Amino acid sequence: MEQVQNIFCVGRNYRLHVAELGNQVPTSPFLFMKPTHAQVIADGQDIRLPNDQGAIHYEVELVVHINQAYQKGMKADELIDRVSLGIDFTMRDLQDQLKEKKLPWLLAKGFRNSAILTASTPISSIAELEKVDFSLLKNGQEVQRGNITDMIFDIQSLVDFTGEHFGLGKGDVLFTGTPSGVGAIADGDHLELVFGDKVLGSCVIKLG
Repeated sequence: MEQVQNIFCVGRNYRLHVAELGNQVPTSPFLFMKPTHAQVIADGQDIRLPNDQGAIHYEVELVVHINQAYQKGMKADELIDRVSLGIDFTMRDLQDQLKEKKLPWLLAKGFRNSAILTASTPISSIAELEKVDFSLLKNGQEVQRGNITDMIFDIQSLVDFTGEHFGLGKGDVLFTGTPSGVGAIADGDHLELVFGDKVLGSCVIKLG
């Protein structure tokens, strides 16, 4: 897989997920970032996460890969050549504490192995993604399912907002938000990230 440059993440982009966490629906895209050190490829291996900061929640997301530098007016179809699936792991207890203190979320979102990515798959257009659901299986049971048609801000809006405010370049990835169904991870959980009917990646979680 090509080296990832910047990891942009969109929060609160599915209404049911916003509701399940008791947050307000945003009026413009809500972005944060993860360090590249947070990235790990899910290729069937064990992935270790910390267990000393309270509950860690899984959040499955469609991830778009940027293939060239953004310029205002460019279409998402020009900028995105492939997609993968990702998990935005979140230390939920710590995040709640940081939110109460009005502090940045980096400690709760940017720890090592908190940005899982699968192998990528090429696409010819964003429109084709509307025909494909993505999902997360935990120990063989589906716990999340999403489709980009349910996004609050569509991919073109996300690309424009990110490109205009922060810049987008070749090698950047954008986690586009998680649907409802997020929950805590446990030691030994087996995760499978599914695009349509194809498993793009899997891993086993080891805590501690």
